[in-house]
Amino acid sequence: MNALQMARTAYSNTAAPIRTPRGTEYEAIARITHRLREAAKDKKLSYSAYVKALYDNRRLWTLLATNVAEKDNQLPKELRAQIFYLAQFTAKHTSDILSKRADETALIDINTAIMRGLQREGQ
Repeated sequence: MNALQMARTAYSNTAAPIRTPRGTEYEAIARITHRLREAAKDKKLSYSAYVKALYDNRRLWTLLATNVAEKDNQLPKELRAQIFYLAQFTAKHTSDILSKRADETALIDINTAIMRGLQREGQ
């Protein structure tokens, strides 16, 4: 690396963009939803990737449920209850998927609706 390249590197913007909590939630849900959608396309060829995507989605919803169950959570009580219910539904539906009694469509639809809500609120 020559001096000119070093100078450009030294003064370039290396900081990651600042994210809001809402933006972080959106990014996490979007990433997991994308992985779930992609894994569902090839679930017969790569079942382990599909199960991992389902597991990560369930883990995300468990984290969201834990967060809204906290006493100091400032979301409206009704919204907290709805998020908690969706987490319960996600856990049950994931079990149904793994038992071959359902598919992932409802989980993807829920995540997509939540992402739309997060995006709308952030504008």
